[in-house]
Amino acid sequence: MKAIRPTAPRAKRVPEAVQSPRNLYARHLTVVFVLIAAAALVGFRSVSLAVGEHSEFLRHQGDIRSIRERAVPAHRGIIYDANGEPLAVSAPMLSVGLDREVAARENVDHQELAAAVGLTPAELDDRLDRAGERRFVFLARRLEPSYAPAIEALKLKSVRVETEYYRFYPAGETIAHVIGRTNIDDVGQEGIELAFESELKSSPGRKIVERDLVGRVIDVVDYVERPRNGADVVLSIDMRLQHYAYRELKAAVAHHEAASGSLLMLNASTGEILAMVNQPSFNPNDWAERGVEGVRNRAISDLYEPGSTVKPFTVLAALESGDYDAGTIVDTSPGRLEVGRKVIFDPSNRGAISVAEIVARSSQVGIAKMALTLPEEAVYDAFSRVGLGEYPGTYLPGEVIGRFSSHELQKEIVRVTLAYGYGLTVSPLQLARAYLSLANGGLRGDVSIVKGRPFRNAPRVFDEAHVRSVVRMMEGTVSPIGTAPNAAVAGHRVAGKSGTARKVRDGGYDDESHVAFFAGLAPVEDPKVVLVVVVNEPQRDTRGGGAVAGPVFSRVVERALRVLGVPARQT
Repeated sequence: MKAIRPTAPRAKRVPEAVQSPRNLYARHLTVVFVLIAAAALVGFRSVSLAVGEHSEFLRHQGDIRSIRERAVPAHRGIIYDANGEPLAVSAPMLSVGLDREVAARENVDHQELAAAVGLTPAELDDRLDRAGERRFVFLARRLEPSYAPAIEALKLKSVRVETEYYRFYPAGETIAHVIGRTNIDDVGQEGIELAFESELKSSPGRKIVERDLVGRVIDVVDYVERPRNGADVVLSIDMRLQHYAYRELKAAVAHHEAASGSLLMLNASTGEILAMVNQPSFNPNDWAERGVEGVRNRAISDLYEPGSTVKPFTVLAALESGDYDAGTIVDTSPGRLEVGRKVIFDPSNRGAISVAEIVARSSQVGIAKMALTLPEEAVYDAFSRVGLGEYPGTYLPGEVIGRFSSHELQKEIVRVTLAYGYGLTVSPLQLARAYLSLANGGLRGDVSIVKGRPFRNAPRVFDEAHVRSVVRMMEGTVSPIGTAPNAAVAGHRVAGKSGTARKVRDGGYDDESHVAFFAGLAPVEDPKVVLVVVVNEPQRDTRGGGAVAGPVFSRVVERALRVLGVPARQT
């Protein structure tokens, strides 16, 4: 059995010396003195820095790090239709940029940053690569405000978020050509946005702000300049009529497999444009997806030989000569007429017919024979008085003047072809403006796209009695014997003229390529609207103006008169 070794006894602990109250008090005073001295030294140094020789330098350095001047966004003016419906509005959106130099010093997670601004990491890297060596890069513009919390949660000094106003177009493609668009910096590029840029544009203000360490604004120090919002513009367009006209034109262009189309409706009393539509169109809210052909405002920029739609003005020139009236008989036999080396045809031999029948049945031979009996410049002068060969004056970008010249009027063939609408070119807007003089009893009016600018002191260009006579003849166009019975409007008297013009291809007229027109006014007894319909290159078997454009005129006018509160006649 193993013996248990006894353990040595532990040494006794010597207790610490008991300190006296005097020692404790002395040590306490020493600590308090040191603390007071340190605080006094820090305070003295702070005061000396604040008011001493280095105070301005330090204050400047602080301001550099915390005080910034920021823009105060202002919104562009709103564009309204005649009834107060907004057509172009500005909405606040986010603009997110990255300072790459600051980002290099931060621990930036690309995946988190990309997600916060609605991008994939690959898209974010691509934008950075395309920026080249630029220090500041826009990561996103026109970003919805809902992204703000996620961006702020990153707490990155390198990411800058600003509020900008961007343009939205509630009516979309229905009125895209009229309104136009702005660019990424909210500057007008086309249409009303460009034409009225000086009125619509805004001017941002400026303010001084104080920021925290992560760049968030914590206080507004001062306003340097207040923002100035753009002025609103009210158009003469009536969106009730615009929507319906757009729908009917789009359907007609699709049905006839046409290349394009335009429709213009004017207030007959004021010259204000009530509707202006085109096909094809585009969505101004998605400019990246536009098609180049769909952007052009064809109603004001495309030129066509107007064909028979100008025959009413040739007849006016004939009435002014005193040799013709509605009942004057013109022998069109045998249905063709040789003028120099050119032969002019009617579809059939219509024999001896009145001037009224020449208009209703659109006789080329009848019009040609009348023109040959008139002074050389008579028809040219009549066309000039209604504004052909002049800018219409809406100031919309893209307005054209067309080709219209008095050159070679001494040649019979030039005078004859001019009389039935060849040898000159006009835009749909120019043609609509010309028809205003028919709706106003011979007064030449101006057109306007802005509400409240009716023409005043309109000059008289034709005798009122002559104009009333021609308008009555034009009623025959929509009669059963006329060229456009499908243009008639139930319950209303309408007057108009169809036209079918061949297009020039490879230096000559192409018998397979046409432009279909119908131009008219309604109601005859007190005109409210002037309407021009153009369908360019219809491809189906029916290509005449009366058959292609006439039905569009009928449906749109019927709806327009109903909307405008014009009662139908009691039969």
